[in-house]
Amino acid sequence: MREFLLKLAAARGEIEADLLIKNVRLVNVISGEIHQANVAIYDGRFLGYGDYDAQRTINAEGLFMAPGFIDGHIHFESTMLTLPEFSRALIRRGTTAAVIDPHEITNVFGMDGIRYVLHSINEIPLDVFVMLPSCVPATPLETSGSTITHRELDYMIKEERVVGIGEMMNFPAVINGEEETHKRILSAKWKKIDGHAPGITGKALNAYIFSNIDSDHESTSAEEAKEKLRKGMHVLIREGTSERNLEELISVVTRDNSWHFSFATDDKHPDDLLEEGHLDHSIRKAISLGMEPMMAYQLATINPANHFNLKNVGAVKPRYWADFVLLSDMETVAIESVYKKGIAFFEGGNLKSVPVFTPPTIRSAMDPEDIELDQLAVPAESKQIRVIDLIPGQIITNEHITDPKIENGFAVSDIERDILKIVVIERHKATGRIGKAFVRGFGLKKGAIGSTVAHDSHNIVIVGTDDKEIYSVFEKLRKMKGGLVAMANKKVVAELPLPIGGLLSDTSFEKTAENLKTVKSRVKELGCTHEAPFMILSFLSLSPIPKLKVTDLGLIDVEKFEVTSLFVD
Repeated sequence: MREFLLKLAAARGEIEADLLIKNVRLVNVISGEIHQANVAIYDGRFLGYGDYDAQRTINAEGLFMAPGFIDGHIHFESTMLTLPEFSRALIRRGTTAAVIDPHEITNVFGMDGIRYVLHSINEIPLDVFVMLPSCVPATPLETSGSTITHRELDYMIKEERVVGIGEMMNFPAVINGEEETHKRILSAKWKKIDGHAPGITGKALNAYIFSNIDSDHESTSAEEAKEKLRKGMHVLIREGTSERNLEELISVVTRDNSWHFSFATDDKHPDDLLEEGHLDHSIRKAISLGMEPMMAYQLATINPANHFNLKNVGAVKPRYWADFVLLSDMETVAIESVYKKGIAFFEGGNLKSVPVFTPPTIRSAMDPEDIELDQLAVPAESKQIRVIDLIPGQIITNEHITDPKIENGFAVSDIERDILKIVVIERHKATGRIGKAFVRGFGLKKGAIGSTVAHDSHNIVIVGTDDKEIYSVFEKLRKMKGGLVAMANKKVVAELPLPIGGLLSDTSFEKTAENLKTVKSRVKELGCTHEAPFMILSFLSLSPIPKLKVTDLGLIDVEKFEVTSLFVD
């Protein structure tokens, strides 16, 4: 109580503030206006506006002051960074809080993965709010490293930094009333439940929302977003590395409905964070496409804070944490400095160091069965084959039926038509399961690329021009205990080790970003035409996303929610 009374006295102006930021143009996301203000800070919190005596005064000379940005949905593992490095990557871009769904590391490590996250977030300046992974595994159509039931969710939901249950990816189970799935939903109690409803419409969407799910980040068309909005969903506008939906969805946002929208990145690679940015990019792009600047800042601050019931963040308001960004230009999001709890973590182009700590020990996560080269072969069963057809800028795919290239009775990669073999090899339980399919849209002319980042169960996924190249990538990934690899002529062209669960790098943000940039460049030299080859590769095993995907169980028809035949009779 004594500490609170001191803060109250400081708010009344009877005790010196720690810091006074004078002459700012305040981006007031609550009132929707920009106004002149002097803003006082004490013990890491905003005291309010006014002329306060302070131990230190900064004259902002007309800079804009905006609240720190909040990512409404991101899988931090997609950045390939440990949480301290994730924190460094986001804070420099004005993001001071993120709602994460540690779905990936939990699919690999189970409860140990969640504990790893909760331990880490207490040691970093970024505010991290956790949505407990609801679908581990994501669906019954793949093999994950662990299983999370409603019992584990019941146990973890009371954690202070846990703000709800993560995206319900198994939408057929939700819609059809599967008992265990709905027990997981009930685990949320009074907290939020994230949605995942790609292309779900009509009565099926009604049933999904009726299950108490009220947000979604999977809209890829304006009409899809509009239907979800009309039915009461909070729409998260996704702008990530390979999933870029902002330009399509922005037309749905109006002054009357904007509070039902927030920005999210979902999955963002480290090189994109370094070069393109994070939510600063989303704000900048939205404004360039015609969105009112104030509205864009609201989507990045107060809207996600209100939706997820985040305490004391999202606005420059008395009592809220003093998390803010000083900008020389509001429309281009020209960041001069970033403050977290009243401390400058980014200033003058320099990032303050993040505290170093020792994360908990994580067991090995690479245990594939030995396989032989001939196990990768696909005997030709008919004259027609289903091919996974990539859609630029999306993680959804189409189905393309065509005649396969056949050699000696086996269907093989067809470089001329850009139809390449893709395999998923189970890596958690040494089952020896291999899913095999074909994909169009990579453009590889030689070699193969592979990864242990393969949503959502994170088995080994490899696409290549022939079986020998694919097999060489498998052997290299196993030897290096996980990561990204590009090979040609059975020699390593480039690699990025991810020794933490086959998901995360143990190096700095900058080094990881640079290594990934190099790997992408080398893959481009192999003929790949995709801008984010490893990101899109990782999504080709994502069984809840239409239309065709491949897991260790085989080719998946997501709309029918079943394993389907590679060949067409």
